[in-house]
Amino acid sequence: MADNPINTSFKRLRNRYRLVVMNDDTFEEVATFRLSRLSVYFAISFIFVVLIGLTLALVSFTSLRYLVPGYGKQSSLKELRELKLKTDSIQVALDQRDQYLQSLQRVLRGDTTALRLDTIPLNLPPDTDVITE
Repeated sequence: MADNPINTSFKRLRNRYRLVVMNDDTFEEVATFRLSRLSVYFAISFIFVVLIGLTLALVSFTSLRYLVPGYGKQSSLKELRELKLKTDSIQVALDQRDQYLQSLQRVLRGDTTALRLDTIPLNLPPDTDVITE
């Protein structure tokens, strides 16, 4: 009966290998490690998780967190909204001033064809306090 493929791949993961680090000039063994594929997978996974943890800690506990979009203090968001409103009001005032200056320049040049006439009717009450002689 043939071995189960899951059993053979698990045996392959548990096979022991030797990693030898040698000095190239003297052929002296500097370090020797006995490893298996499973231990290498665990080591790489552990290093990966530690690096992700360190990166998250670095971002969340330093001022780098303000570079993440949407992550900021509520007070700074409120200040940004207030600055946006002030900027909009300044833009409106600037547009009105420019329109006023353009109209004034047209009047000073004598170009009255482009002026808008005041067509608002005035409904004044009859003057009863006027003394006529």
